[in-house]
Amino acid sequence: MKSRYNYRVYPTSQQKTLLSQLFGCTRVVWNDALAYCQQTYTNGETYPGFNHLSKKFLTQAKKNETRNWLKDVSSIPLQQSLKDLDTAFHNFFSSCNGTRKGPKLKPPRFKKRKSNQSARFTKSGFKIKQNKVYVAKIGNLKVIWSRPLPSAPSSVTFIKDAADRYFLSFVVEINPAKLPENTESVGIDLGILDFATLSNGEKIKAPKPLKARLKRLRKLQRKLSKKQKGSNRRERARKKVARLHAKIKDIRTDFLHKFSTRLIRENQTLVLEDLNTAGMVKNRKLSRAISDLGWRTFRNMLEAKAQMYGREFRIISRWEPTSQRCSNCGEIGGKKELSVREWTCLYCGAHHDRDINAAVNIKVAGGHLETLNGRGGKRKTKPNLAAPDEASTPFKPVQLSLF
Repeated sequence: MKSRYNYRVYPTSQQKTLLSQLFGCTRVVWNDALAYCQQTYTNGETYPGFNHLSKKFLTQAKKNETRNWLKDVSSIPLQQSLKDLDTAFHNFFSSCNGTRKGPKLKPPRFKKRKSNQSARFTKSGFKIKQNKVYVAKIGNLKVIWSRPLPSAPSSVTFIKDAADRYFLSFVVEINPAKLPENTESVGIDLGILDFATLSNGEKIKAPKPLKARLKRLRKLQRKLSKKQKGSNRRERARKKVARLHAKIKDIRTDFLHKFSTRLIRENQTLVLEDLNTAGMVKNRKLSRAISDLGWRTFRNMLEAKAQMYGREFRIISRWEPTSQRCSNCGEIGGKKELSVREWTCLYCGAHHDRDINAAVNIKVAGGHLETLNGRGGKRKTKPNLAAPDEASTPFKPVQLSLF
């Protein structure tokens, strides 16, 4: 199994200049090739392919006076940039003809100078030393080894984010040890007030980093909007906004990693509801709160870690009435408004917390029964007074309408 290990690096001033030149060259090669492919499509021709793009925008471009500065950087990341473009086009074509699973993909887009920059090197372009990493035409880079590499990396990607932070991302082969099996299982109900409610009754609060720093973010964005475009003051204001966004993202990712790892270690089976997150964020009243929680990222983490450590991860249908069904008797009591946080079942009289009841139903719907009959106890019945000798029939209240 392949995995990525990211490390923070601190290049010198000279190395930052060389890295900026490298990022610019990879971005220019990508944009030139993409513009050529779009023009080819406009002319009614087919996609030229990687070999043609490599010959035109690397071999021939280096001989041109307007692109001869491409020879000043390593050719490895330039070739990898064209390979990434070729992969993006093939994924787009596969998505259009239906051979690729998942949501429809859009065609590749042009890269911008202000967004994240990246450049990938293969084995021949870098060498790992004791405390540093040597990169072709860049030199020795100081790396913060937060954890050891499990194996020799097959490639490394330089990443510069919008906050001017530099990272090295190694692709390594890992053989994770399977966790010891246990008999625990858990149903997880995701929410906004509480990030997650577990079927054992525990409620997990989310840090909500965007909500906690929204006032400061608005202040920095107002200052940014007042700066003149192209000025140094605007660039400094932009970096302040980018650093705050990076901090918000790091807080959210740290919480999701720690919580998902805890669930994987404690439970053998995890059951989650299939939420339509893409549709829910279109609600202008809830979009910011849902995006601040990171539901989809949490689901992806659980799925990946369950596969890595030998756990079972199950997804139930989004149409399962987990909030309407009583977790004690199994009867459906009807749709309830979001403001209703507690309710009493009309069939068995059990009093429920809305989120805990939904988490228990998610666990049961995932195939793990709490008892032999799947609920907390037997269904209550009312004797038939008209025929006392006959067998009693289930008592089911009926909602009457006056009109």
